Amino acid sequence: MKRLWSFIGVTILAMTCWASSAYAQTESYIAIGDSLAAGQTPYQEIDAGYSDLIAMKLSSLGQLSFYTKELAFPGFTTADVLERIQSEESKHLLENATLITVSAGANDLLRLVKVNPTAGTLAFSQLQTDSTLNLARKNMITILDELNELAPKAKIFVMGYYFAYPYVHPTQKKGTNEQLVKLNTILQQQAEDAGAVYVDVYDRFGLDAINYLPNSADVHPNFEGYRQMANAFLQSYSGSNALTISSSELPKPNPLSFEEIIKQQLSAKSKERETTQRQSTRTAYAIQGFPGYKAFIENI
Repeated sequence: MKRLWSFIGVTILAMTCWASSAYAQTESYIAIGDSLAAGQTPYQEIDAGYSDLIAMKLSSLGQLSFYTKELAFPGFTTADVLERIQSEESKHLLENATLITVSAGANDLLRLVKVNPTAGTLAFSQLQTDSTLNLARKNMITILDELNELAPKAKIFVMGYYFAYPYVHPTQKKGTNEQLVKLNTILQQQAEDAGAVYVDVYDRFGLDAINYLPNSADVHPNFEGYRQMANAFLQSYSGSNALTISSSELPKPNPLSFEEIIKQQLSAKSKERETTQRQSTRTAYAIQGFPGYKAFIENI
């Protein structure tokens, strides 16, 4: 019996040490991609998205040294993401990154879908969709190749997508859902081929996730939807449910309109001109609630 308890004690100690070492790394986290990475709300504002929730959880554990979503922007396609990571200003962010999430591909596909929320219908061209998915596949190959080169220290996670049209008539869901499944399959395959990790969020939403997608005229999730996405990542990241974010841990809503973001960025630019050139731009973006919208100024 003493031997049994001794064995159990050693096993528990080993598991504890493994868990501690698994979460010991302090991450420099870069969120890359589209409006989901940026944290767009169902009402055309910006708030905490899945990347912010991931950063929040890692920070609460003392595992986050740096975080930015400066390389995320609403409306980005795979081509836009590729261009963004190849820019000169991205290099200093990526070279020291230890953790990267990528959301890219949905805008390639969804811009081809014609939605009538009143009638509850969806329409798309299969020929256009096939061509677009093939282009997205090629772009993702290049994106992941570039990230492996530009961010050699980073573990890369490719985020999958959920079905974004729970309000349409059930008979209208099948065709568009099939295209989404194809996109997710492409993302998973390219992630695995590049040595990255694919994060599946599809099953957490299903086809009827009106509790996560409250605006029938918008494809973006609420806090609970972003929590599901963050938890899908954290499960892949940790290999367990140990880092799960509960609903009670969600921050209070603090949405910013695009106009408010522009105003903040203009104010920040003005203050930046007054500081010395020694001040690091990278430091200025570390672990902020809403970094990442320098790009917004450049696109208006």
